[in-house]
Amino acid sequence: MNLKDVFQTKTVFSLEVFPPKSELATQKLLNSLTGIQSIKPDFISITLGAAQMDIQKTVNLATAIQEQLSIPAMAHLTGLYLSKQQAADTLSILKESQINNILALRGDQVSNCPPVGDFKYAAELVNFIKCHGDFDIAGACYPQKHPESSDFVADTLHLKEKVNQGASHLITQMIFDNEAFWQFKERLQLANINVPVEVGIMPCTNHQQIQRITALSGIQMPKKFTNIMARYADNKEAMRDAGIAYAIDQIVDLVASGVDGIHLYTMNNPENAQRIWEATHTLFEAQNKQLAYPL
Repeated sequence: MNLKDVFQTKTVFSLEVFPPKSELATQKLLNSLTGIQSIKPDFISITLGAAQMDIQKTVNLATAIQEQLSIPAMAHLTGLYLSKQQAADTLSILKESQINNILALRGDQVSNCPPVGDFKYAAELVNFIKCHGDFDIAGACYPQKHPESSDFVADTLHLKEKVNQGASHLITQMIFDNEAFWQFKERLQLANINVPVEVGIMPCTNHQQIQRITALSGIQMPKKFTNIMARYADNKEAMRDAGIAYAIDQIVDLVASGVDGIHLYTMNNPENAQRIWEATHTLFEAQNKQLAYPL
């Protein structure tokens, strides 16, 4: 079953990890992921750096997740530093490895490293993938708009083009303000963009890490969240617990309001994912029962 079909039957729960630098660290990650098999995530996505330097590591980790854990994997593919020939070769490798799910991204430009130029926008990469195999393609979206977009209208039009070219579902950038997501959903409805949207949630357990990520992405933080960071920045344990509690609170609100799915940015910390799932799994189960047996 393609992932796009899974959204028709349940509220999706998925995870994201990144390929470690060494084989030893990769095996350690796989061992730790074994502990989350009880969660039974609908898929695990594997990131790829903007400059395509670790593409084989992404493929290898995706393959291991599918073969060793029996969990569907989604490989990230970024376009800025990818030629059409490289893209075709990578798609062949993914097909041979039976990795059918791809998150197609434009990717961030690396300083002092000019892009290849074959894929200026993610929509072009989506179209290329669509024409080169029977892949299930997801696209990224930005509820508070892409930092390079001039306004919400332009951002929504770019997103619509991505969907028109073949993206069957969307995953949002991490958000910390649920209201921003619901406003985003209203814009999608007005633009007649009718595909499932998973909300990206990242438990803030490291103050410096979250500062770096939000500075790069331009995400606006709600006061409730900035209060947590200010209060617990110097207390590692309290920051972890407060961050996990905040993520749980977001998920409760989103699932209760009928969100299509939750995509958890784990930062390679399966233990945090386990804690969040233990606190929220009954919500997913109740929602899925309702979807299976509507009144």
